[in-house]
Amino acid sequence: MGLLWELCEFRENPDLEIAKQLPTKFDQLFSTITGYEKLDERSCKTKENKEHLLKTLISPEVPLNNNAAELAARAKVRKRDVSLQTITDERTRANDTFMTIVQTAKKLSVSAYDYIFDRVSNTFEMPSLAKLIREKSSLS
Repeated sequence: MGLLWELCEFRENPDLEIAKQLPTKFDQLFSTITGYEKLDERSCKTKENKEHLLKTLISPEVPLNNNAAELAARAKVRKRDVSLQTITDERTRANDTFMTIVQTAKKLSVSAYDYIFDRVSNTFEMPSLAKLIREKSSLS
């Protein structure tokens, strides 16, 4: 079983004994000398970030990567590039608000279309995204 897999498993089921073993496995993995200069340099740099990379052992709720943040930023950049920019500050704010609603709904597994329709039609049958976020964070 690989180190990343074990870290993912640990996040799901924190165990003090495993938390003691994983730093040793990390050191073994990133102390290996391969003979390939660039790979050995990268391994050394990774080992220097050990404390940050293994933060999940102290706080299992901390994500192992920041892919979610990067993907959210990438969606905005793609939209901006396709739209060839916005002309006014008001349009920029409207676009940012729309993208925030769409990305938040997606993360919460809510249909953005249904959510926006619910709000625009003033039916308010669906809970607010803020309420869903609070509910989801209280479950974690």
